[in-house]
Amino acid sequence: MDDLLELSAAIVESGDIDKPFNRITNELSEVADGLAVVESFSHSVVVDSGDGLVAFDASHANTGAAVVDAIQGWRSDPVRRLIYTHGHADHVGGSIHFDAAYDGIDVVGHENVARRFDRYRTTNSWNVLINARQFGGVRGDFQMGDGEAPNFIPPDTLHPTHVVGDHDTIEIGSRTIELHHARGETDDHLWGWMPNERWLFAGDFVIWNFPNAGNPQKVQRFPIEWAAALRDMASRRPEILLPAHGLPVGGADRIEEMLTTIAGALEHLVANVLEMMNAGEVLDTIIHSVRVDGDLLAKPYLRPLYDEPEFVIRNVWRQFGGWWDGAPSRLKPSPDAVLASELAALAGGAEKLAARAAELAGVEDFRLASHLADLAAWAAPDDAAIHGIRADVYRARRAAETSLMAKGIFAGAMRESQAITD
Repeated sequence: MDDLLELSAAIVESGDIDKPFNRITNELSEVADGLAVVESFSHSVVVDSGDGLVAFDASHANTGAAVVDAIQGWRSDPVRRLIYTHGHADHVGGSIHFDAAYDGIDVVGHENVARRFDRYRTTNSWNVLINARQFGGVRGDFQMGDGEAPNFIPPDTLHPTHVVGDHDTIEIGSRTIELHHARGETDDHLWGWMPNERWLFAGDFVIWNFPNAGNPQKVQRFPIEWAAALRDMASRRPEILLPAHGLPVGGADRIEEMLTTIAGALEHLVANVLEMMNAGEVLDTIIHSVRVDGDLLAKPYLRPLYDEPEFVIRNVWRQFGGWWDGAPSRLKPSPDAVLASELAALAGGAEKLAARAAELAGVEDFRLASHLADLAAWAAPDDAAIHGIRADVYRARRAAETSLMAKGIFAGAMRESQAITD
């Protein structure tokens, strides 16, 4: 069993990014007396109250059974309370396995969790598709229009029986657990604080990556409130930080620096975007102007390997500026295929656009290469040679990206074109 606090301290202090710290082992590690973490997708963090166990998050439907097994190997006492930090599938889907293992479990969640579950049911096929794309570029047999999609979350996922608004306090056994609501990655997020032990349960406010505040395929995120929540957490001087992804962290000074650094990165990004918006700049200018300092992005807990700052800029714009990006032609645009056909005709054929895309990709100008590859494919949607070039462009672009979200979308484009060439 690894000493997770020792491992995270070594990573934070040394900046050594070669050590793994977002692990899915389904193994349990005790990090303090009566406190354990099962590293999974997402983690389940478990507290022994002396009168039953309290678990923060149930992990995914595919990993929940292994999580329950790990907990039962640690303590024979039942899980009496299951607290959802938020309603994402990887935090609640495993509840079906908790329900099977423990009788009468009390599920605690924010009042917006039920609304989220309703939305997931209404948009089930869409959520299956975008998550398949996000985590690998569209995989599996389901495609939109092919019939009934699998369930995005299990239909018998447990709903909260104890609903929390802005805050609540739970007394169980010898433990006091404060629950605080704040918007960040979601609008239904709770973070937990145990004041006597000084343990902080951060959920997805800390993910050991740049904050997931810009996901290009998901609903609105809230970076301003996210940063404020992190500063609230830091002000309490926690001794142990327990995120839902990545390693737990020990030491009040180390945790405070980590939380305030993440908050500062978000605050700086948002301030720069809003300054440019207030000056009347369009989204295109802002995207290509605002940057996060490279030294910050090099920190082990701020690397843009999942989400990335450019996507957060778009989410700030969407939150305050709506969906129009400021370009008049894109307010009521021509269909992509019509515009592409016109440009292809002007260029001398879709083949010319595709050939130039290949040249640009060869010198790693992937942004422009992708535009031309798309235009060529839209102008000649059945041309296998053109789609072969487009697939090559996006294969190369995927390899050059750092964030999983960008890699997934570009892999999806690559596979779209590969399907034409097959």
